[in-house]
Amino acid sequence: MFTAIHPKLPMRNKSITKDFYISKLGFIDIGISDFDGYLMVQKDNIEIHFFEFKELNPKENYGQVYIRTSNIEVDYQLALDLKLNIPQLGHLQTKPWLQKEFSILNPDNNLLTFGQSTI
Repeated sequence: MFTAIHPKLPMRNKSITKDFYISKLGFIDIGISDFDGYLMVQKDNIEIHFFEFKELNPKENYGQVYIRTSNIEVDYQLALDLKLNIPQLGHLQTKPWLQKEFSILNPDNNLLTFGQSTI
């Protein structure tokens, strides 16, 4: 039986990634040790892991995570207030598949899409 999934995304700089997720998005560091080149963060039931990839070219990075939320409008307003990197097509909108969604890009160009059902 599967019990959970924790995506692993590339990062160029651990301190920048850690600061973004903790200071801007409200995650906490859940690593039991400070492993060089690896980071684990959590917020509510969401856990994301990061591995160091110093040579990563953000323009060639297509890492993506879809995060379900129950507070899409609040989350979107927070992204606006913090002036997070919202791609041109990433602003809050209701999709044909009945999800209200918006997206942000983290410092390494990993796309985080937040979604909430409209039904």
